[in-house]
Amino acid sequence: MLNLLWSGMLLLGILWSFFTGNTQAVTDGILEGASEAISLCITMLGTISMWSGFLHIAEISGLLEKLSKKMKPFLRLLFQGLPENHPVNDYLCTNILANVFGLGWAATPAGLKAMEEMQKLNENEKSIASNAMCTFLVLNVSSLQLFPINILAYRQQYQSLHPEIILLPSIIATGISTLTGILFCLAACRRNFQTGKE
Repeated sequence: MLNLLWSGMLLLGILWSFFTGNTQAVTDGILEGASEAISLCITMLGTISMWSGFLHIAEISGLLEKLSKKMKPFLRLLFQGLPENHPVNDYLCTNILANVFGLGWAATPAGLKAMEEMQKLNENEKSIASNAMCTFLVLNVSSLQLFPINILAYRQQYQSLHPEIILLPSIIATGISTLTGILFCLAACRRNFQTGKE
């Protein structure tokens, strides 16, 4: 659907340029956009490589495992239907920690594996998501971020004078959205439990 939407917008813009006599502006925009996209990709590649390296170091040093153990009580509160020593808990921890450190692209594989494991544990009809799956989705969408790495890299790329100025507003905004999401999920799960729904 998005492919059709973007293709339609591009085609409409090109046709409009022919009718208004601005074809040169479209050509210039395409060339500048392509150059800017390559430059941004190179910047993001460096940023992603560096933070992926940090994440790998944290994993092999045992830091992620220690943080995961600290998170277990929090996970038990949020995901009450999941077995305590199931592998899904490790995937959940990795995903949440990667999101907290602003590494959304690094969180995706762990998030997909977590959903896959939760689907295996899903006692509902397989086309209906369980409470744990819905909670996990809300947690990912709200996504508390202490270090919004991607946004910092974009601001640096576009020569922001103070790219780090968004840190505090980002922490406040994502903190509020995550807390709201957690409270909503806890209330919804409690209501489902009282009505006998899983």
